[in-house]
Amino acid sequence: MLEVQAHQQLKHLLRGEAGEWEHQLTLSRLVGRSLRRQDRTRIQLSAGSSDRWWLALLVPLSLRSQHTVLVLDSTQHQRLLHVERPRLLESGLKLACWTGMDPPPGEQLWLLTPQQLLDVHRCGQLRPDDHLVVPEAEWLPSRLRRAMTVTIRANHWEQLRTAFPSAGQGLLELHERLSRQLVALGGGSNRDLCMPESALTRVCDLLQLLGSTPEPWCQLMSMDRPSWASWARMNPDTLQWTWQLQPLEPLISLEALFFNHPWTLIHGDGGCRRHGEEPGSGLDALQIDLRDAPRGEALPIYLPRRQPLPNTQIFAGHLLEQSRRLILGRSGLTVVLLDAPGLRQRLCSELAAEFGSRVTLESTAPETNGVICCSWSWWLNHQHLLPEPEQLIAAMLPIASLEDPLTAARVESLKRQGRDWFRTLLLPEALATLIPAIASLRRGGGRLAILDGRVRGRSWGEQVLRALEPWEALQRLLPD
Repeated sequence: MLEVQAHQQLKHLLRGEAGEWEHQLTLSRLVGRSLRRQDRTRIQLSAGSSDRWWLALLVPLSLRSQHTVLVLDSTQHQRLLHVERPRLLESGLKLACWTGMDPPPGEQLWLLTPQQLLDVHRCGQLRPDDHLVVPEAEWLPSRLRRAMTVTIRANHWEQLRTAFPSAGQGLLELHERLSRQLVALGGGSNRDLCMPESALTRVCDLLQLLGSTPEPWCQLMSMDRPSWASWARMNPDTLQWTWQLQPLEPLISLEALFFNHPWTLIHGDGGCRRHGEEPGSGLDALQIDLRDAPRGEALPIYLPRRQPLPNTQIFAGHLLEQSRRLILGRSGLTVVLLDAPGLRQRLCSELAAEFGSRVTLESTAPETNGVICCSWSWWLNHQHLLPEPEQLIAAMLPIASLEDPLTAARVESLKRQGRDWFRTLLLPEALATLIPAIASLRRGGGRLAILDGRVRGRSWGEQVLRALEPWEALQRLLPD
């Protein structure tokens, strides 16, 4: 059977390697079983397993590539072709990869990005027995949302006026009206601005009179308007703006994809995620938990009981004072996590004035005792390029801001449904970011500092602390 062959091949491949992951052979057998039986299988791994699943996944795929679709983002794609595939070839395993938009003609593994998966699904290129394999599937909704983005630039308005001269004056007046509304909303700032609610309706009403329209305008006509977020990104110097639209829940429009095909999804342990935000969440599937057993060592957490809230005037000074105390005397890497760009830049500058060149902003080449100030997403995407930190400083929890138009639109949608938008959306997504972000501390024995006063001051803070278990409180810092 395929799973037996995969087990034997992987065991031979791992012979003599140090640091073998305990679940590699099990994962390989499970993937082989899912491919052989054409099952729907969901496999959950521990946070921080991103570098461990490659061989366990690729060995069964090398033995059974026909009618198998591997969905990877661009970074994973490069790693497969330049790191993992050559490693397989050196061991005598051949993995033929097909990267075209048409189905492979032979027994090649079909490699698709999320964007290409959308395209071949829309064009009906996927065959009924194509088996979808998605590693790191917890990030698929956000990757699909980016792939489904509709972007309308200034030149698209001009192309439409050129194609329909009779509507040129109406299009010009509509564009000017929207421009004035955006300037009134804060066109001189560098932030994204929510488009007026009537903008999409006005544009679609005009497009309906024109008939068939070119890309990207034709996509607006097929949108379910309440389920899309719409905002403008304005250049504060020229006041030219780009209109962007993204679906609130991209997987809803792709239900047929996961209903009509077998699949194997490999999830990281991203905390508590919202139901319906995972591919195939409403379908019967084999659920397998391959998370590591809880470690006996508790994670040291510095979490003072009385801290200011992020929306107070003294919070910036609190961050600087506490960060300075946490960094003093540390010989290893410190990472300061903060999503607010203005506050992050200010904190980085103030720490650099104190500690010099060892403080950097989102750098992958820190000093041994360096301090990296970065966003949570940057850390998640680059932590594999950095040494394990001695400490992480969570200046603020990764709770999405309602100033972000996409977040605001998703919250508004939940409000219309009468649902608890914070505990349904913002808190689960924050935990889904927090848990994998601290995985390196569990491995390397570092410590976590949380400087966000909401953890102690809000009722939902207990849920954050439960997600971090096991942990122990650090009552004092030295030097004091």
